[in-house]
Amino acid sequence: MSASGSPVNSRLPSLTLPKKSESELLIPFAVDDVLLNSSLIQHLTVAAKDAALLQGILMRTKEDPASSETICYAPFSLFPSPVPTKLFTQAFEVQQDFNVLVDKISMDSEFLRRALASTIEADEFTARLFDIYNQVLQEGITQPITLGINRSDYMFDKQRGQAVTLKQIEINTIAASFAGLADKVPEVHRHVMNVWGKPQEAAKIQSNEAAKGICKGIAKAWQLYGSSEAVVLFLVERVPMNIFDQRCLEMELWNRNIRVIRRQLMEIYERGSLDEEKRLHIDGYEVAIAYFRTGYSPDDYHSEECWLARLMIERSLAIKCPDIATHLVGTKKIQQELVRAGVLESYLSESPEAIERIRATFVGLYSIDKGREGDEIIAKALEDPESYVLKPQREGGGNNIFSEELKQVLLSIKDGSKRSTYILMDRIRPQAVKNYLLRSGAAVKLKECIVELGMFGVYIRNCNKMVMNVCPGYLLRTKSTEFADGGVAAGVAVLDTPYFI
Repeated sequence: MSASGSPVNSRLPSLTLPKKSESELLIPFAVDDVLLNSSLIQHLTVAAKDAALLQGILMRTKEDPASSETICYAPFSLFPSPVPTKLFTQAFEVQQDFNVLVDKISMDSEFLRRALASTIEADEFTARLFDIYNQVLQEGITQPITLGINRSDYMFDKQRGQAVTLKQIEINTIAASFAGLADKVPEVHRHVMNVWGKPQEAAKIQSNEAAKGICKGIAKAWQLYGSSEAVVLFLVERVPMNIFDQRCLEMELWNRNIRVIRRQLMEIYERGSLDEEKRLHIDGYEVAIAYFRTGYSPDDYHSEECWLARLMIERSLAIKCPDIATHLVGTKKIQQELVRAGVLESYLSESPEAIERIRATFVGLYSIDKGREGDEIIAKALEDPESYVLKPQREGGGNNIFSEELKQVLLSIKDGSKRSTYILMDRIRPQAVKNYLLRSGAAVKLKECIVELGMFGVYIRNCNKMVMNVCPGYLLRTKSTEFADGGVAAGVAVLDTPYFI
């Protein structure tokens, strides 16, 4: 049972995790052995790229990001990367607890108001989101059904002299992406291992059903909406370079006989409307679910009309994924507030085990708001900038600040109100692995890398009853240690598959 008392899944589809001792090295097979055999690497690389294209692991190109006339494989690793079984299982088991926690916080307007007060004053983007939240609260929540699709991201922390541990980087409550492409990577890695002549290793690579699980949640929410003619609306950016990841979800829903339409926020403003019952209509379609794949960055609101469109959606009867409250729960400031003593207990008091599971993934998170607490942690970070990460209230990857740049930013903001737009986090020291990263136009070289594990969570609440709470799958991303920040869409990380050790 979950922390909310609702039924939950006990394992990932087709997932049978091997048992290994913690003392084993984080090397699944001898990658170093093939370092000198360039012809073998070239052979495997060609096989891997062709397999990726056949599987549909695709992205549009930076040269023509608005067109599918010219496409390329999405960046991925040549080999699956080692992941400790124990830590993968820990991330999987805690995801349903995070689902419950996110949902409960989204219903606590007093906590959101108090926790975000300083950020709202200093950050215009968060303030605009909160204005919409306030208006929705004043008018009254129209739709009692909540659909959450989130992703909690982790690294494997290896502090000096200590065992490797699972530590959370962040939780994404809006536009959690790459489930569609991540599903397809295991088959490519199985093929690579077979071509290499390692069928036993190929057989150990587990499948991933994140996209199917997410679509199962969307389909269930669509069914609860109660209109077979209503559609699922994908809200998308103006230039969707990662369109094929979205298309994977769309096709799965179409296969379930659920119509999907794609629109931009500006199009909602221009052609959308609410009827007397606040049902959302666009181009003759009634919208059952508004699924956001955009709207998490200030750049997504390029005009005032985009903000009005977001307000229209939030006021409507459509099921929002996420609704504005859940969007706010995903801010870095809320993440920082969760580590304070007593906060988890106030939401999960009925499940001490869930509190323990969640807290075990936390690293130090600190407010740098004006006051003694903020001044003290800023002083520590200025003295030792390598031990911290400065995180702004932004999503999408590539926003975090490290090392000397962290020091310079702190010096520039420490005497002003802008400091409330950031939080500080203890820097994770991830365990390094070796792999070849395949990216269009880039040389194939053995790199020292770090991996980042994301667990997808899907939940549905109908009024006060949780009717779905699952962890359907995962996203593994790998990047060279030469980069401190950035994801797949940012051109830094690549898609990967766990090889359990």
